Amino acid sequence: MNFKKLLLVALLGMSINQHAFAERVQIDKVVATVNDGVILQSEVDQIIQRVKEQAKQQNTELPSDNTLRIQALDRLVDQTLMLQLGERMGMEISDAQLDQTLANIAQEQGGTIADLRKTVESSGENFQEYREQIRKEITIGQVRRANVDRRIYISPREIANLQKILSEQTGSAEEFDLGHILVKIPSKATPEEIEDARTRADKVIEFLNEGREFKRIAIASSSGPKALEGGQLGWMSINEMPSLFAEAIKGKKKDEIVGPVRSGAGFHILKVQDIRGRQVVETTEVRSRHILIKPSIILSEEKAKEMLTGFVADLRAGKADFAKLAKEHSEDPGSALKGGEYDWTDPTTYVPAFRDTLLSLEKNEISDPFRSSFGWHIVQLLDKRVADKTEQAKLNRAHGLLYNRKFKEEAFKWQSEIREQAHIDIFPAE
Repeated sequence: MNFKKLLLVALLGMSINQHAFAERVQIDKVVATVNDGVILQSEVDQIIQRVKEQAKQQNTELPSDNTLRIQALDRLVDQTLMLQLGERMGMEISDAQLDQTLANIAQEQGGTIADLRKTVESSGENFQEYREQIRKEITIGQVRRANVDRRIYISPREIANLQKILSEQTGSAEEFDLGHILVKIPSKATPEEIEDARTRADKVIEFLNEGREFKRIAIASSSGPKALEGGQLGWMSINEMPSLFAEAIKGKKKDEIVGPVRSGAGFHILKVQDIRGRQVVETTEVRSRHILIKPSIILSEEKAKEMLTGFVADLRAGKADFAKLAKEHSEDPGSALKGGEYDWTDPTTYVPAFRDTLLSLEKNEISDPFRSSFGWHIVQLLDKRVADKTEQAKLNRAHGLLYNRKFKEEAFKWQSEIREQAHIDIFPAE
């Protein structure tokens, strides 16, 4: 090929590349601004595509693309605000923290990060983009928790009162899987606007009573925070959910539609999708004693293990006393003075190597030397019992329920406040 032909090919290539670049720029346009940030069409499209794929897998019928666009934009505005706040707070998620989260996600699915990558890529998504989306979600979660936590106070009296109620209620163990649709009322709404919202809420209930799919109606009609998930709030007890919901669903049966229930935000419609109970909480506890030897510059790993091997031989032969050896040699200051003994403890609180070794022993059996993150150990299982932890579980649950309720309420208020303080422009679809 001569020089002129090469030049012509090069010019044509540049022309094609410039044209393709211009098309890409034209396709990915700004659809909204949030303070000094922007939301791109590609971000909206990505959410809509993900919702459509999920709906296809679940055989759920979806509303129009325009409705999905409104819901996606609403979510992206909230995400952008929180990411901007996270940046001002100097919040950064390290690669190590991100990798650990991905490993946990993969483990929940019964695989490794490599398996997770294959799953993501087989669905048509870019794994690096998926990875960065997880980083954003971690950031958003930490920003929300950091800002909402300081608004929450739970007094000992509140915990005691709720724990008493939980003990007295025959149905306190009940948990509800709720679906939720919110027909929003504008702030400073006129009587006509309120009546219009009421009419729309009644129409939604009519559709649901006719047997139409709840998730599809929620995606199309709800202004609630879980609209794009089909209004799925998940499992909650009546003490964990907002008080308004708790009063509305008391005594309701599975598949009942409840509402419309009026609040400052609008008219709420609930579906009791399922109900389940809670059993007595029992925990296996162990009483044990151990000797810890820590390797050092003076004492090598081999010498530490060899030292404990000698102790085990003497103990099993009845030539030594465990408590005496622990007091003289153990480097665990918390137990050495007590002959190496630990009181009744839930073994899951121990480090994995110690826990697993302890649970493999029979009563009074002494282990072979083993390594943990603290050093080299030998351990003896003194006794094992099943303990009723129902009361402690009720105490923990009371605190958790109060916290979850207050967190949901405060998070909604906080989210509304930061939106009111922000400068948001959403451009109409072409």
